[in-house]
Amino acid sequence: MNPPDAAETWTGLSQSPLPLDKVLGWVGRPDCGGTVLFSGTARDHSEGRPGVTVLEYEAYEEQAAPRMVILVDKARLRWPDIGRVALLHRVGRVEIGDSAVVVAVSAPHREEAFAAARFCIDGLKATVPIWKKEVWPDGESWGLEAQHISDAEALPASGESVR
Repeated sequence: MNPPDAAETWTGLSQSPLPLDKVLGWVGRPDCGGTVLFSGTARDHSEGRPGVTVLEYEAYEEQAAPRMVILVDKARLRWPDIGRVALLHRVGRVEIGDSAVVVAVSAPHREEAFAAARFCIDGLKATVPIWKKEVWPDGESWGLEAQHISDAEALPASGESVR
């Protein structure tokens, strides 16, 4: 998975491990003094499920890919000074400790970089059709409960929180 040439936005789904070093190297710009990289890693437990051994992600790619772009566009409307934005998510099997999702944002100042990165990860969870299966010693499940996926176009452009 390589960054796009001459673009300011890098979104995508990947069966392969996410390239954290490439993302961090790509997202920085000379005019941006703040860079935030968030990596959501697969953990060994969830509520009521100790001993999770593996996660598996599935995505409705025809819907997920455009929604990821819309989400970044919304972030750019809200924080017009942000520089580069990467929003990448794994699909398929993800081992414990591996990165399942990466959000990286550069901006002239840290406040905008942190806020835009938070907006992107929260928005991804709320609007992008990606499902997680957990496997643990006593069973497996595609989630604790159904998750309602909101329309990415309905995300606030400014002001209120995504959640």
